[in-house]
Amino acid sequence: MNENATGGGALAGVTVLELGVFMAGPFATMQLADLGARVIKIENPDGGDQTRSTGPYVSGESVPNMLLNRNKESITLDLKDPTGREAFMRLVERADVVVENMRPGVMARLGTSYEEVSARNPRIVYASASGWGQDGPLAPLAGLDIMAQARSGLMSITGFPDSPPAKVGVPICDLTAAMYVALAVTAALVERDRSGQGQHIDVSLFESGVSYAVWEAAAYFTDGTIGRPNGSAHQNQAPYQAVHSADGFVTVGANTPRNWERFCAALGLEDLLDDARFGQSYDRLTHREALIARVEEKTQTMTTDEIVEVLNAAGVPCAPISDYGEVFTDDHLQARDFYWDSDHPVAGTVRQIGSPMRLSRTPARRGPAGPSLGADNALLDDLGFTPEELTKLKGQ
Repeated sequence: MNENATGGGALAGVTVLELGVFMAGPFATMQLADLGARVIKIENPDGGDQTRSTGPYVSGESVPNMLLNRNKESITLDLKDPTGREAFMRLVERADVVVENMRPGVMARLGTSYEEVSARNPRIVYASASGWGQDGPLAPLAGLDIMAQARSGLMSITGFPDSPPAKVGVPICDLTAAMYVALAVTAALVERDRSGQGQHIDVSLFESGVSYAVWEAAAYFTDGTIGRPNGSAHQNQAPYQAVHSADGFVTVGANTPRNWERFCAALGLEDLLDDARFGQSYDRLTHREALIARVEEKTQTMTTDEIVEVLNAAGVPCAPISDYGEVFTDDHLQARDFYWDSDHPVAGTVRQIGSPMRLSRTPARRGPAGPSLGADNALLDDLGFTPEELTKLKGQ
């Protein structure tokens, strides 16, 4: 076991077993590991998590895998083999949490369902992330992030009117489901302190995507209005979008009466304050096309940097649209020490995205990069197996 595996943190003392692949499960347990939990990633000996076959690579190690699985340990077990399954169950007896994101039914076929696991350890918190949930008519179907984005309505409001459907640029349903898993696991652990009992957590990518539709639900539940894509524009506020500058685009958010007045004054557009079409927030939304055309007459005469400087000085929310080359070298993020370097015995130094969770007394852990497949198989040595069984478990 590496030295950082049981380091300090808000969740120090919590042991998590992860049966995760790709994104939702591993990203959820990464949050728990960052907060101090000991996360043991259990992988198939035949290649492990599929993310390991995703580039780019450094010294043969997948960089996405090393980012998603930092602060974790890796052991290999064949859960289809009785000895491998028994090893998992013995780990369960010592664990607090199991996180899995297999298709519903897979864990039951392996003999590692919540019912079977909780029979060995009634205090276990067992979280299942899946495309559509553990029950319902869609449950048996494969469900990847893009399918969840499609069914959840997210793709129906992303992009510009009269353009082909577009998904959010990152796997937002995967990532949101992961965050809900991490939150639910933490809540279930708190509840277990009161009741002494674990429980099963069911999180779907589908419902995670639908949970974002606050503005759309308010409109539909009120009068049946169905949300449509608005490009970068807000559903019910204006001006709140990207506008043209002389050298690109800049985002502006003059969405309160005070910000609207400051916005107009800063850009020399005071005449808009006297235009009845733009008097109140609803008026500006109703006449958004005319409003933005008028605003862009001015902004297209200024560079993005000039607009940002003027609006920031006036206290009006605004920002340039950064590409990731700019994000990963951003001065503000550098000043806040957001990015950091982790160590890997094969790949060397691996740059990591920081945790947004900044706890004053128990900060997020900055341990090793995601381990090589089976790097911590020595953990199996103290589970009570014979030397012959250990040889079989380790594939030696």
